[in-house]
Amino acid sequence: MRLAHVREQHAATGTPFRLAAALDDEGGTWLDLEPARRRLAARDAALAHNQPLFREPITTLDAHLAAGRRVADLADIVTPIRADPPVSDDDLALDPADLTFGPPILRPVSFRDFYAFETHVRAMWERRHDTIPEAWYRLAIFYFSNVSEVRGPGQPVWAPRGSTELDYELEIGALIDTPAMDLSPDRAEDVIGGYFVLNDWSARDLQRDESAVRLGPAKGKDFAVSIGPWLVTPDELADTRQAKGYDLTGTAAVNGRECSRGSWAAIHHSFGEMLARASADVHLRPGDIVGSGTIGGGSLLEVREATLGRFLEPGDVVAVEIERLGRLISPIVAPPLA
Repeated sequence: MRLAHVREQHAATGTPFRLAAALDDEGGTWLDLEPARRRLAARDAALAHNQPLFREPITTLDAHLAAGRRVADLADIVTPIRADPPVSDDDLALDPADLTFGPPILRPVSFRDFYAFETHVRAMWERRHDTIPEAWYRLAIFYFSNVSEVRGPGQPVWAPRGSTELDYELEIGALIDTPAMDLSPDRAEDVIGGYFVLNDWSARDLQRDESAVRLGPAKGKDFAVSIGPWLVTPDELADTRQAKGYDLTGTAAVNGRECSRGSWAAIHHSFGEMLARASADVHLRPGDIVGSGTIGGGSLLEVREATLGRFLEPGDVVAVEIERLGRLISPIVAPPLA
């Protein structure tokens, strides 16, 4: 399944997002899940009696997870509708051209960002005239970032105060959809409800100062993270599994010019290994999100001289894309007036 929070483009200010699912591989039609739930429940009264999913309105994925349900449970609505075409002229169908897409999870509970691609890690250490620490190969390293500044598709991003070196970071994100603790690496990916494109913005000049103190990152990172445009369940990717990741290409472009390209399959620490590390001695919760860290070459810090020749500026448009997960577009703007 491909799931997204949507609302009509010209909806009134404050109109809430609602949950929808793609009805085809191209995303040419989206299914409004709450009217679909009501239709199925009206057809078969036993559904509401037997399945909690059909007893309450579907609003957001956040609410769905908070009620103790998993992402895959929504297939009980999507699958029978897909099997009962046509829907194209139906009141359940939504045209993506008429929609605004929001973050696939509106209010993540927490955000752990890892450091899992060796090519990127090596580039970072070479800039310090050093080699990758041995511990990186043994441990899936992460930091906690800020969930209050989550951006969705099309939402603007600006450099934080005091920074002139705004950078993108091309990553894969994963959503946890069930409680877990002390996971084993070989089973940990079972708690992932879906994957999405993640852009973990960096203010490189602030980050440089903070890393000199060997604590953080802090203000060099916590000003924005963009996620979207939708959530893709793991079964949709299974045929591309390779090594510790998936044989799916990621790219990043600025103003239509491709600057970065790399493969998820090159990941050194699998999501299973990352989540085993994250869950050691602590509880993971539904609504937690996890980032892979930057795909090798997936930042201007690594490729700036050979591509754009500078960091990001107001007026730029950044598009990060991963096969099957979608394309996440973010305009860069001047900081809002205080």
